[in-house]
Amino acid sequence: MNEAFFTDLSTWLTQAGLAGTPEIDIVSGCCERCVAAGLPLGRTQVFIDTLHPVHEGRLFRWGFGRGEPSLLDYGRTSPDALAASGPDALDTEAIGRWRRSPFYRMLQTGDSVFRRRLSVATEEDFSPLPDLLAAGMTDYVAIITRFGAEGAIGEMDGVYSSWTTRAPGGFTDRHITALQRIAPSLALAIKSVSLARMTGTLMETYLGRDAGQRVLSGRIVRGIAERIDAVIWFSDLHGFTRITDAAPDQVIPLLNDYSDAIVSAIHAYGGDIVKLIGDGTLAIFTAEDRMHACDAALSAATAARQSVAELKKRRTSAGKPVTDMYLGLHVGEVYYGNIGSRERLDFTVVGPAVNEVSRIAAMCRSVDQPVLISSAFADVGDIKSRLVSVGRYALRGVSQPQELFTLDHGA
Repeated sequence: MNEAFFTDLSTWLTQAGLAGTPEIDIVSGCCERCVAAGLPLGRTQVFIDTLHPVHEGRLFRWGFGRGEPSLLDYGRTSPDALAASGPDALDTEAIGRWRRSPFYRMLQTGDSVFRRRLSVATEEDFSPLPDLLAAGMTDYVAIITRFGAEGAIGEMDGVYSSWTTRAPGGFTDRHITALQRIAPSLALAIKSVSLARMTGTLMETYLGRDAGQRVLSGRIVRGIAERIDAVIWFSDLHGFTRITDAAPDQVIPLLNDYSDAIVSAIHAYGGDIVKLIGDGTLAIFTAEDRMHACDAALSAATAARQSVAELKKRRTSAGKPVTDMYLGLHVGEVYYGNIGSRERLDFTVVGPAVNEVSRIAAMCRSVDQPVLISSAFADVGDIKSRLVSVGRYALRGVSQPQELFTLDHGA
């Protein structure tokens, strides 16, 4: 390994980061170039924390067997985060492994480099060493490439890498110096690609899948909105105020459980969440024609009701408060885009149809029906053959009474 090798590798890593090459391909390409240059790598692992509602970070692996995944998302590693997300045996086990890892020790001591020659005498020192020794590795090096305070985002404060070899004598001092030179360029490429991925995740998590993609594609100018034809879904939870008064400490877990059931059903049938408003969910279904959008929304409604029923059984058996979903479905033209002030925008839907669907959902309590559907929705294709009328009702803020429908379970 000469200076030309380090220059060429740094250039390749820079280009890969700028091109948005997947992280696992960056790690693989880096390791393969190192081996070709004479660095005796056996296995390499690189991981970086991220901002994600479920996972704490992502691990990239090179040199493992064909049946072993090269990419792994890992869960929370702090007791506080684990307590907030709920107990999970796998996460609890992962926390134990993390606290017995060289990286955890390095974070406590402030070290950036750690080395341990592998043998029967040292294999129990840290959690990953027994498996590495069993795989024939002879030496282990861990490196933390830390970001500056202004370069850290949440838990993403550095890139962690481990390097092992099967060479009988382990790594030489020259090899370890080479790894220390390579790690910063590798970390910068990994960080660049991970930031782009993380941005997309955050956009979709907080804005919704479709809105997040639109914002990332450049639809960020205030006042620009598209007129679209869509099915509008508005649901909320029965007796939510009563539950918040009676069991305030149960509100967040309850909302999370019911949101999982409802949002998963909407996503499964191609819908997009526009907004979560307390216990309410505003979503849209779009398609090339109204019939497809209405079919998707009805399928999602059936799936959501089934998921909520199963959730009620689980929560009841656990002694937790339960509730039901009220749902209004409507179809019409809406404006979909950026609305708000110069400092704070919201990518949302507005229009008379949005107002009407919220009024329809509110009528569920009065009519004593879990699902109410507008006449405009019922008139699409053969949809009405699957519904039953519950009568005509005056909706607050709507000039004319409207006939409302619900699902015909015998159809």
